[in-house]
Amino acid sequence: MPTAILQQIQNEIFELPGAGMSILEMSHRSKRFEDILASAENGVRQLLALPENYHVLFLQGGASLQFSMAPMNLLFEGEGADYILTGGWSQKALKEAHKVADERGAKVRVASSTQSEKFARIPRPDELDLDANARFVHFTSNNTLFGTQWQSEPQCAAPLACDASSDIMSRPLDIQKYGLIYAGAQKNLGPAGVTLVIIRDDLLRETPKNLATMLDYKTHVKTHSLYNTPNTFGIYVIDVVCQWIEELGGLKGIARRNEEKAQILYDAIDATDFYRGHAAPDSRSKMNVTFRLPNEELEKQFVKEATAHDLDGLKGHRDVGGLRASLYNAFPLEGVHALVEFMREFETKNG
Repeated sequence: MPTAILQQIQNEIFELPGAGMSILEMSHRSKRFEDILASAENGVRQLLALPENYHVLFLQGGASLQFSMAPMNLLFEGEGADYILTGGWSQKALKEAHKVADERGAKVRVASSTQSEKFARIPRPDELDLDANARFVHFTSNNTLFGTQWQSEPQCAAPLACDASSDIMSRPLDIQKYGLIYAGAQKNLGPAGVTLVIIRDDLLRETPKNLATMLDYKTHVKTHSLYNTPNTFGIYVIDVVCQWIEELGGLKGIARRNEEKAQILYDAIDATDFYRGHAAPDSRSKMNVTFRLPNEELEKQFVKEATAHDLDGLKGHRDVGGLRASLYNAFPLEGVHALVEFMREFETKNG
């Protein structure tokens, strides 16, 4: 979370200006919260340049619930969907989609996978075996565990369904290519506990038989995300974050900022044989930089000493090992410079 936003939240948490109470006390049915909800939706719409035929929803259950909810709403008997596998989260999405498809007499296909290469890169366009009649093509835009990111969307005739949890609002999107975007807010948008869902109007069809009311996108579209008590605090923070991004020049401005941070760190990795990036250069993520050292003992030492220098959270995921530096929107440029300086000092002592 950006420092300026944390400070604003701190200043407003006891009493929201003009409300006479905290956002934590406010009824989701109150006029004041409806204004906050509308402002948050408008912020998302402006940043992503969403046309009127796209709906903005603030739901719960995280992206993990969307792994099931998306095929439940979009996939009918006799239809098929393509899934592109680039990491653990896309694998989990595929697993849940299979459950829905098997029950409904639908099909889910793996259109491409880089698992054999330890998910070190994004599939090339010529490696995508896409069904022209697929109901949707699902992909994960940024892969936190492996440090890879789609540099542009998969080219396909079907609507794209995207898990954008770890890079939403980090760069502009060609929104017309997407039928569905979902993202947990906790990386770039706000606190954990609220999930942004954007769905195009033509993907909302007759509700499948026996679909639970809370799992129906149309339920939340019709009630403007107010069918049940939403995460009022989380939505309030999303509203504030959207305003902050707009002040930095919108998504183009935040993208330039993220590109600068990532380039500084990748340049430091590439400048020496002591550090070695995990992701292929043409697939590198601007959100999560993954890299290795000559051996695991040095990696453990690096994490320990970095933590002592207030550079925390650098241990890589157990499926990849090594190190991982996350450079989400809120992470400051000064932090990248501090990490690079530590990396140089560590190499001098241990290289």
